[in-house]
Amino acid sequence: MSVISAPVPVEDCLDDGALEVARTWHPWRWVISALVLVLMAQFVHGLVTNPGWDWSTFAQYFTAGSVLKALWMTVKLTLWGTVLGFVFGVVLAVGRLSHNPVLQVIAWVYIWAFRSIPLIVQLLFWFNITYLYQTLSVGIPFGPGFFSFEVNGVISGFTAAVIGLALHQAAYSAEIIRSGIISVDHGQIEAAQSLGIPRRRQFFTIVLPQAMRGILPNAANEVISLFKGTSIVSTMAIAELFYQVQVIFGRNGRVVPLLMVATIWYIVLTTLLSIGQYYVERHYARGSARALPLTPWQKVTRKYAEIRDSRVAVPRGATK
Repeated sequence: MSVISAPVPVEDCLDDGALEVARTWHPWRWVISALVLVLMAQFVHGLVTNPGWDWSTFAQYFTAGSVLKALWMTVKLTLWGTVLGFVFGVVLAVGRLSHNPVLQVIAWVYIWAFRSIPLIVQLLFWFNITYLYQTLSVGIPFGPGFFSFEVNGVISGFTAAVIGLALHQAAYSAEIIRSGIISVDHGQIEAAQSLGIPRRRQFFTIVLPQAMRGILPNAANEVISLFKGTSIVSTMAIAELFYQVQVIFGRNGRVVPLLMVATIWYIVLTTLLSIGQYYVERHYARGSARALPLTPWQKVTRKYAEIRDSRVAVPRGATK
């Protein structure tokens, strides 16, 4: 004979007071955290006390006129290389996505070639382009020319660097843009076509906002890499940041503090680019979630408002 026990009330099972909560201990987490903090403290102590860093020389040249001028040259190289590279990258991406086999092959060959050749080789090639072409003419292909000009007078060191950086950047930008476009679900495009939405409006209102979510992280990484990669043009004797730092420590022999000047400036500009990336990504993330996460500034202001409101809510004369 079996005995059937009475069912336990659901309210008793859900009673939090009857549950015994065991606290989880993570001793290794505290050990690793303490070890990391000790190592960081030792590193900071070395930065402050080691005379080899020579922070006085660093402070002397960090905002020197020649360094700031070279920094502006680095920014210009990055700006021109990014703008022209992504504009040409869009053309290449369209060529790869087109139904024209000739455009597909040309775009694929370009991307294959420029991703295969090191950037420094491309820069040196454009810097010495006058060895191959002293003059260029504009006219009918395989026919008479209307006018000609000296290549050496048109393509300076700065122009050669911009051309090399832009053409190199275009090969990578094209693949980033193409991958972002093909990541959009084709069913949405078919739905837009069934509704009679024009193709131009389909691209700018449906495809592009979604593609930008996949394009932006990789594109920002490419811009940051290009910004740091401009140091390669120092081989062409262009007075960008790294070249100017080399010139200065070549005169005074203060290698470490001058390298720190370049390092800190690279970190500052990269940080600004990262902040810009964060807010642009946040702009295109609208619609992907019900509510976007708070920005760091919004978190600070909300925390301040909570602290202020909690103080106001305490009655006057009340003791804590």
